[in-house]
Amino acid sequence: MCRWLAYSGRPILLSTMILDPEHSLIDQSLRAKRAQHTTNGDGFGVGWYDKEPEPGLFRDTLPAWNDENLKNLSQHIESRLFFAHVRASTGTAVMRPNCHPFRHGRWLFMHNGAIGGFEDVRRELDNLIAPAFYRHRLGTTDSETIFYLLLTNGLDAHPEAAIAKTVGQVLRVMRKARPESRFSLTAAAADGERVYAIRYSSDHASPTLFYSQTARIFADLGIDPGRRDPHPILIVSEPLDSSSGHWTEVAEAQLLVAHHGKVSAHAFAPE
Repeated sequence: MCRWLAYSGRPILLSTMILDPEHSLIDQSLRAKRAQHTTNGDGFGVGWYDKEPEPGLFRDTLPAWNDENLKNLSQHIESRLFFAHVRASTGTAVMRPNCHPFRHGRWLFMHNGAIGGFEDVRRELDNLIAPAFYRHRLGTTDSETIFYLLLTNGLDAHPEAAIAKTVGQVLRVMRKARPESRFSLTAAAADGERVYAIRYSSDHASPTLFYSQTARIFADLGIDPGRRDPHPILIVSEPLDSSSGHWTEVAEAQLLVAHHGKVSAHAFAPE
């Protein structure tokens, strides 16, 4: 499975989270500690917001630990909200359009998990995507299918309702075609202001998810959390350091919303 992180707060260099921590995302691409796959070398991506209405995006198929462009760019790009993802393929091709995050308009989306038996349900799920969105689909992953279903189901207007509706659709299609298959969704979406992060699975065994607003973790990384808004927020697949006191684990079937220095969490159920 993949590893990812989402940051929201005052502008910082991308390298502050991707390269610098004790157990950075680059380190996780080689030595993940809380994933089924230790190595996540099937590509990577970063998406970031700046002064433009649409986020920037850089993705490639090289392993994250072996890409000089990622290291150089992350040491020069500052952002107040960014995503970073390292990929372990669940069976689809290693090519740039299959790397996360995915972008459409102002939205970014990234995913760790899988639609079990996707090859048997892909056509039916893709048929649920509105034509206006489907024409933008470039890759072959279940993750991109989920993203365009979210957009079809009203992500722009009602994000939380769109997430519940999409998960419900996927489960219904899977249960019809492959009732024994497993669905897992540890994912994040952002619109430039808010980050929505979900931990959910059909068998109550989702990939891990954590968040932190602890001043110590940011101080250790050279970020003064101070008292000014917005207070920084980190949402991660697994902690960036070895201190359990810095992190709160997101419960199974829970949805987080991070906005302007505050995090809210509530129980999630599919529609």
